[in-house]
Amino acid sequence: MEVICLEEKAFYALIDQVVARIKSQQPSTLDRWIVDTEAMDLLKIKSKTTLQKLRDEGKIRFSQPEKKIILYDRESINDFIEKNVRNTF
Repeated sequence: MEVICLEEKAFYALIDQVVARIKSQQPSTLDRWIVDTEAMDLLKIKSKTTLQKLRDEGKIRFSQPEKKIILYDRESINDFIEKNVRNTF
């Protein structure tokens, strides 16, 4: 059995490097509520009218905390995409 001795300063520097590496490998946590441009990117659409149509038809969830601020639920967009998957033969 091999024993490795480190000074306290070197030990904590090593711990910081390990933590930084683990954090960089984990997917970042995504916000649940997103703005219209992010919603359009997820849906691969370019028209705000299409986004509004999906919202008006109740196909995706949204929140309107203020008159001009509309936020979209990322999970409902992903669910909408999954519901419209077409299986191949």
